[in-house]
Amino acid sequence: MAKVAREMVEKTGVNVDQLVELLVKNAAAELTTFYYYTILRVNLIGLDGEGIKEIAETARIEDRNHFEALVPRIYELGGKLPEDMKVFHDLSACPPASLPKNPRDIQAMLKVLVEAERCAVRGYTHICNLTAGKDHRTYDLSLAILNEEVEHEAWFSEFLGEGPSGHYLRRGETSPWVGKFLR
Repeated sequence: MAKVAREMVEKTGVNVDQLVELLVKNAAAELTTFYYYTILRVNLIGLDGEGIKEIAETARIEDRNHFEALVPRIYELGGKLPEDMKVFHDLSACPPASLPKNPRDIQAMLKVLVEAERCAVRGYTHICNLTAGKDHRTYDLSLAILNEEVEHEAWFSEFLGEGPSGHYLRRGETSPWVGKFLR
């Protein structure tokens, strides 16, 4: 644990135990979303599904990257991940992005995808609000993840016909904001 890191965050008035709990719950959401998006992606078939597959894959890989980027910060602040994967799954800040009953219903699939992203946007916005001006490292990390989650939501909401978002699919690059935390 980086003792000074925790000490400095505590001195700003942030409840570090609460923050670590939020980070663990969001890490659980990222890893479980990576898992569920794997199932969703392999079921994106046919003409309609193939058009969404690349976007779902980008979001899936970036969610894994978010998990990988969160873990060091959790431990730096004196936290840890649960030793039991079932416990970790059930801690998730977001409900499972489960395959719809009819896996050929692309609209239902898109609703699952967009709701998972909206949950993530809410979670990282909350962490940013808690850490702004107080815990610069957690804020920077959460803001980077938030930027990518907002793009994911925009991509899926466009497919649902909710209107243009102005966001474009990234070509050849994943996690442009979070990448610096993975080096």
